[in-house]
Amino acid sequence: MKRGRQGPSSRGPGERALVSVDGVGADGPGDGDAASGGRSPREPDPARLWHVTLSVAGPRTPLAEVRRGLEQLAHDHPFLLTSRYATDHAEVRYWEEARDVHDAAAMALRLWGEHRSTAGLPPWETVGLEVIDRDTYHQRLAEGYGPPPAAPVGVHPF
Repeated sequence: MKRGRQGPSSRGPGERALVSVDGVGADGPGDGDAASGGRSPREPDPARLWHVTLSVAGPRTPLAEVRRGLEQLAHDHPFLLTSRYATDHAEVRYWEEARDVHDAAAMALRLWGEHRSTAGLPPWETVGLEVIDRDTYHQRLAEGYGPPPAAPVGVHPF
């Protein structure tokens, strides 16, 4: 499943590009503006995998309803690895494919709200988000800290 931002940059013609410490603009080197000497745009960054942990919370909801909603979300979106839930909060963990951490975080922040009605999820709000790259995820596991491996896969109570 390929997900991510597509199309042209959302910056308007009068807005400045963000610049990182190494001097590369938000669109990368040679983004085609006058400041770059008129170079042509570079190829888009290849998508990378990001491990996402989304935490949501809200008013108490019967466990059966929470479970049913999370199971429907997992069915609709097989990229979900595991979900844990209680009557007033839940945690969803999955791998996201995105160009960069900004895209992965933006998609994660929309996940619950966009699928609340179709999956029958509770009207909860996002209260936490962690997005880390694949190498960091595996490094944490190797060093004995960080989230436990996402197994067993599925929807489980806390």
